[in-house]
Amino acid sequence: MIKPQSKLSIEKSTEGKKGVALPELCKEASKFLPENLMRKEKPVLPEMSEFEVVRHFTNLSRKNYSLDTHFYPLGSCTMKYNPRAYEAAAAEPSFSSAHPFADANLAQGTLELMYNLERGLSEICGFHSFTLQPAAGAHGEWTGVLIAKAYHAKNNDLNRTEVIVPDTAHGTNPATANMAGLKVVNIKSGADGCVDLEALKEVLGPKTALVMLTVPNTAGLFEKDIKEIADMVHDAGSLLYMDGANFNALIGLAKPGEIGADILHLNLHKTFSTPHGGGGPGSGAVGVAEHLAEFLPGPIVVKNEKTGFFTLACPGPLSIGRVKAFYGNIAVLVKTYCYIKQHDGDTLKEIAQNAILNANYIKEKLKDFYPSFFDSVCMHECVLTINKEKFKNVKTLDVAKRLLDYGFYAPTIYFPLIVPEAMMIEPTETESKNTIDRFADAMISIYEEAVKTPELVTNAPQTQPVKRIDEVSAAREPNLRW
Repeated sequence: MIKPQSKLSIEKSTEGKKGVALPELCKEASKFLPENLMRKEKPVLPEMSEFEVVRHFTNLSRKNYSLDTHFYPLGSCTMKYNPRAYEAAAAEPSFSSAHPFADANLAQGTLELMYNLERGLSEICGFHSFTLQPAAGAHGEWTGVLIAKAYHAKNNDLNRTEVIVPDTAHGTNPATANMAGLKVVNIKSGADGCVDLEALKEVLGPKTALVMLTVPNTAGLFEKDIKEIADMVHDAGSLLYMDGANFNALIGLAKPGEIGADILHLNLHKTFSTPHGGGGPGSGAVGVAEHLAEFLPGPIVVKNEKTGFFTLACPGPLSIGRVKAFYGNIAVLVKTYCYIKQHDGDTLKEIAQNAILNANYIKEKLKDFYPSFFDSVCMHECVLTINKEKFKNVKTLDVAKRLLDYGFYAPTIYFPLIVPEAMMIEPTETESKNTIDRFADAMISIYEEAVKTPELVTNAPQTQPVKRIDEVSAAREPNLRW
């Protein structure tokens, strides 16, 4: 059998071939370019025809796993399908070509959209106000922590220098608190995967500035004692921060502002449309209760009720100031606005219900093969682990690699850290039962291989152009040259 060619472009190069004709270098070039910047030798580039270049990169792109080509069940990432119509709306020249320094009278449509979006997010989440400035989830967390610091500073409560973070929080939470100059206090979860109230009570006190909860947490569970936690936090004079990156499980079902949260960030690029991943684009919009509105970053969009004119203004002297150049990632905000306008309250609720249903369906279908670490109903994602009694040498990493051979991207693995050999699977609401069944069947087949012919799994992937690599060495000693 002839194996498909998987060579680099430089390996396909043939001396003398050309894909483009360039003019000769101007003899007076030295007048415009310093001598030390002039090339002494030709760059070592592939010599290929235009057709060969097109074919090379087209075939290379087909080797990629993406949401457009495969099931992508990354837990905690919400890799769901987003309507292409929103992309067209965001690309409208009136949005995409607007200059960030344009006068307000030249950007009324954009300002009106942002104003309405802030109001819409406030209604969905049960908060007084929102800022759309933060560029991503962690940026939103940082903004929220700064708001909490400003609140305590106003009250002259400068002793509050600690942030309590459970071990089921997103890893960015403790990093963000530390970056904001506060001390991180970690607490362990209970046996049920939720916050241990006694552990929280032990560390909650006059030094606590903020308690940061991820809801649902990274075990895929709703914090069942959230109301009691909120009361404990507020009684201690502290604030409750809710990491809303997993809001795909709550949208339309629960309003964080009504269950006790003071501050919340949303990953608009996860729950409210926009493809997630690749480092952007993103938006970490932050919502606050009324007693924190004066600390929001500026500028904010305001509306003149008499003229209907929209403009940007500073929220007040206690604002933490600007946290991003210009206003925010407008293209992401346009797509979020489209998403909210397309769905009413009932369909938003249905989104969360379907996400929860799909995750629990996977958990139940695989429970005899990959047990759930926490034996309870999950939210939008389930956390499974391997059967150590049946798997002698096979690890979670091996299962993930073998899934590639079956045409599926792997779920998030070895996270959350509190679950040994974790597999965090989030099917989202946009995947069909047929796709989920095929994924479950592949997982069951891999289980049978791991029991009967483990070398098939431990040597996976078998069919990909790149086989198993030494990931530790690749991370510590990256070689970026051919």
